[in-house]
Amino acid sequence: MNDIIENKTFDEIRVGDRASLTRALDRDGVEALAVLTGNLNLIDLDPGPADTSMFGQGGGQTGWSAALFATLAGTRLPGLGSVAQRIDVRLRRPVAVGVPVTATATVEEKRPETGIVLLECRAVDPAGEEVASGFVEVLAPREKMRYSPSSLPKVQLRRDNRYLELLKACEGLPALGCAVVHPCSADSLRGAVEAAEHDLIVPILIGPEDKIRSLAAQEKLDISSYRLVSADHSHHSAELAVAMVLAGEAQTLMKGSLHTDELLAEVVKKTGGLRTERRISHCFLLAVPTFPRPIIITDAAINIAPTLEDKRDIIQNAIDLAHAIGIAEPKVAILSAVETVTNKIPSTLEAGALCKMADRGQIVGGILDGPLAFDNAIDEQAARTKGIKSPVAGKADILVVPDLEAGNMLAKQLTFMSGAEAAGIVLGARAPIVLTSRADGAQTRLASCAVAVLFAEAQRRGAALGKAAG
Repeated sequence: MNDIIENKTFDEIRVGDRASLTRALDRDGVEALAVLTGNLNLIDLDPGPADTSMFGQGGGQTGWSAALFATLAGTRLPGLGSVAQRIDVRLRRPVAVGVPVTATATVEEKRPETGIVLLECRAVDPAGEEVASGFVEVLAPREKMRYSPSSLPKVQLRRDNRYLELLKACEGLPALGCAVVHPCSADSLRGAVEAAEHDLIVPILIGPEDKIRSLAAQEKLDISSYRLVSADHSHHSAELAVAMVLAGEAQTLMKGSLHTDELLAEVVKKTGGLRTERRISHCFLLAVPTFPRPIIITDAAINIAPTLEDKRDIIQNAIDLAHAIGIAEPKVAILSAVETVTNKIPSTLEAGALCKMADRGQIVGGILDGPLAFDNAIDEQAARTKGIKSPVAGKADILVVPDLEAGNMLAKQLTFMSGAEAAGIVLGARAPIVLTSRADGAQTRLASCAVAVLFAEAQRRGAALGKAAG
């Protein structure tokens, strides 16, 4: 019963009674408060380093202090059932993001004729310096009430449009010459045009010329400045696109409205294709609105039942992608249904072998662990509950699925049921391939192009460093 909190009725309150609470708002909390109140002053719109960013200046600080004092009155003294009638706040100094602030309320006066209690409030930082002070007039409850904080609903922030950060990361990078293969649907053509408008790609539109021009006119898309290469059909489009990459006319491919098999058949041809020594694989880069970081899921689109050697390449491709988007040492969780090795589940045996391969330098650039179940791969509390001690458990950046079916279902569940933003890219070929579903919208194609640009830039820098070292 220690988590049960009781209010104080007007009759129980005495002058001199005191209560305190400590709060430290992180940036997510500040943004949530700003969204709820509509007060953008709560947010520092030009933040500095994380340890010096402020909650906002002027009215924003005062509003936050008032909310803190109101919370103190509503949850501690008098507590549940009380109604703040008037709040006067004086701001003393700004507060940095993440700094805990302790607010204290002291009963200064009781007014029996109205049931009002006057609280003197003061907020201090960890050094004891006063950051705000003021008074709260609160209508105290007449009835006793009890509640449990653990029974309150959970609140999760939605982090929308996080792929805008990808677009920002591409600013100043050279646009890629991009062979857009058979853009004969509205979304595929619009995705290419929007990517060009964001200076991500210089599109080369490959497909039936009359059909593409008719579609552009219908969708009011201006393609007059883009090169258009006529092709008889989708297979022919894929053949021409691969040839352009081999000739150096394009640095990436973008799938249009053709089947994935049609495009990849040309990519993996032993003669005239884009194969390398590494197996090609697909990576979904997902931003789930209620999850704090992006997640890479692989392989969910190409390798149906990958072997142990295939998975080595799949993991290395994903690690290379993580490096390209700024994750210096990605944590790789090799998923299975359980987190223990057992010969009854082959994927657990492969997970153990892959971790040993990483120990021997056959997979580099990341930290591997597995087998891990999905819950203890992404949730630290789940990992602690199961007694798993691992640098990856609960902190994974990359999720390696046992097979295509598991990966495809997981990625689409997160996309369609959790509102995840997705980008799709194929790696392991001579050029990155923007590979999205025909059902994906233009925004997904735009985000995927941004990932391709970042990956190509990482490749260029790696090649330059290797040349300099040689």
